[in-house]
Amino acid sequence: MKDIFERIKETTGGPLGQYQANADGYFMFPKLEGEIQPIMRFNGKEVLTWSLNNYLGLANHPEVREADAKAAKDFGMAYPMGARMMSGDSIYHKTLEQDLATFVGKPAGYLLNFGYQGMVSIIDVLTSRRDVIVYDSESHACIMDGLRLSFAKRYVFQHNNIDSLRKQLQQATQLADKQGGGVLVITEGVFGMAGDLGNLKEITALKKEFNFRLLIDDAHGFGTMGKTGAGTAEHFDCIDEVDVYFATFAKSMAGIGAFVAGEREIVDYLRFNMRSQIFAKSLPMPMVIGAMKRLELLKTKPELRENLWNVTKALQDGLRAKGFDLGCTQSPVTPVYFKGGPGEGTNIVVDLRENYNVFCSIVVYPVVPKGVLMLRLIPTAVHTLEHVERTIEVFSEIKEKLATGIYDKPVPDMNLVKKGGI
Repeated sequence: MKDIFERIKETTGGPLGQYQANADGYFMFPKLEGEIQPIMRFNGKEVLTWSLNNYLGLANHPEVREADAKAAKDFGMAYPMGARMMSGDSIYHKTLEQDLATFVGKPAGYLLNFGYQGMVSIIDVLTSRRDVIVYDSESHACIMDGLRLSFAKRYVFQHNNIDSLRKQLQQATQLADKQGGGVLVITEGVFGMAGDLGNLKEITALKKEFNFRLLIDDAHGFGTMGKTGAGTAEHFDCIDEVDVYFATFAKSMAGIGAFVAGEREIVDYLRFNMRSQIFAKSLPMPMVIGAMKRLELLKTKPELRENLWNVTKALQDGLRAKGFDLGCTQSPVTPVYFKGGPGEGTNIVVDLRENYNVFCSIVVYPVVPKGVLMLRLIPTAVHTLEHVERTIEVFSEIKEKLATGIYDKPVPDMNLVKKGGI
C-alpha cells in the first residue's frame, strides 16, 4: 500500500501544478495590489488592468463602500450564525432573494453562498438517476463538476449547435422515457472565455419539439446583457422559457454570493434540499446588505451599463479595425486570438507586463486549440477611452513583434522577468 501523500509528491503537480516553479506568483496566482480600478500595481509597478470581472465598476463605488462598511459596523462579519435552515435566516436574506427574482422576471429566488458550489448543488438537486442531462460542450467548470456528481445520465451537444442539440435531445428523450425520468438542458447565457452568447432563442424554440426544462448559468450576462441588465434571457426576450435562472455576484455585482430563480415550488424544493446551503454557514450580513446596494445601483443607474458598452464597443471596434481576430464575442468579454504556442504566449505576457505595463489574462491549450493563443480582456464601466487607445496601440506593437518571431523562444527565466523584461 502506498501513502496518499507519497503518491502526490511523486506526481508532476497535476495539470496546472506542473508549471508551479516558473509560473507561481506571475502567470498563476499573480498579486494585483491597490484600489480596485483600471490602474493597479503588479510586482511594484503600475499596470493598466484588463483582467477583473468588475463590469459595472461597483467594486469601489462610493455608495457600495459605504454600505459595506456600515453593514460590517452594525452587524459584524459573523451574523447571522449558522446555516440558513437552522439559525442563519434573516429578513435581509429573504428581501434580497425576492428582489433578485423579481428583477430577472421569476416568481421566487434563493440566495446562495457561492456561485461555483451553487451550480454544482443545483444540478445535483434537480436531477435523479432516472433523468438525463443535455449540456453545451463549452460549459463552465462548475457545470462540469455538477455533472460529475450527478447520478443522471448525460449527453453533450456541440457548442451552440442546434442540430447537434436536437440529435442529443432525441437520444435523451428516448432514454428518459425508458427510465421514467425527464430531461434537463444546461447552457450558459454568456460564455466567459469566448464571449459568445448561448443560443437561447433557438434552444427554447426546441420546446415545441421536445419536453425538457432549461437551466442557464448567466454569470457574465447578469448586469451586462438585456435592456435593464436582467441578463441574456432578457436580451433574447425569452425569460419565460428559461425554467431555472442562475447568476453569481462575482461579476457585475463585484461581491460574493449567487442566486437561483424560477417557479416558487421548484425554488422551495431547492431550499430544502441543497446540501451545500443546508450544511454551510449563512452568507454574512455585510455581504447581503452590500449586495442589496449593488442591486439597487444596477437597477437605478443605467449609465453604468452604458459606460461599460461604450468602452466595450470602442475596444472591440478598434481592435477589429487593426485586423485582430476577436472570434464571435457578443458581450463585453473580449478575446484576442493569435497564432502561436505556450512559449510565445508566455513571452507576450511578460512583454506586456514588464515593458508596456498592461495586465491581462492569457489562455492556451486545451482551452483553445493547439497553435492558438488568446489574450482575454474584460472592459469595465470605469475604463476610459484613453485606456482603450493605449491598449490598441500596445496590442498593435505586440502583433508586429509576434510576426517577426521575437517571442519564439523558450519560456523566460523568472529571475530575468523580475529584473524588467525579456
